[in-house]
Amino acid sequence: GDVWCYSSLKQIGVPASDMVPFHKLSQWLMMSLIEPLEMLGLTLKDKHLMTALAEYRNGGLFVDAGVLSLKDKVGYELQHPVGSELVVEWRALTIVLVDMVAEQIRKELNLKEEDFSIPKVLQGGTWSAGRIIAKQKR
Repeated sequence: GDVWCYSSLKQIGVPASDMVPFHKLSQWLMMSLIEPLEMLGLTLKDKHLMTALAEYRNGGLFVDAGVLSLKDKVGYELQHPVGSELVVEWRALTIVLVDMVAEQIRKELNLKEEDFSIPKVLQGGTWSAGRIIAKQKR
């Protein structure tokens, strides 16, 4: 699975307390199936409980927009293993920040969570904005 260690969460005597699950592939698969399944007449409940995808398009948006930055700027020039604490922290922050973006959009548009779920925020917002900003910066 897509689960990584983050030592700051470690609690002595609590097995796996330092593990951070992202479930990117299962989330991505589910998000890809929502529209076709609904077109077939199936009703999917609790879509609003899905989390954002902790991946480069969403996380990159927050880095490129200056919301997140590295304390040590040299880190931008280095490659980091996917399981490094820096990458795990960035991915976890991405999920939290997408949730905050979603809350703000819902507030501005006076929408309920059920009416404007995370998949809509991703497709209509963070993925598109992430691509646009990345293209401008690179």
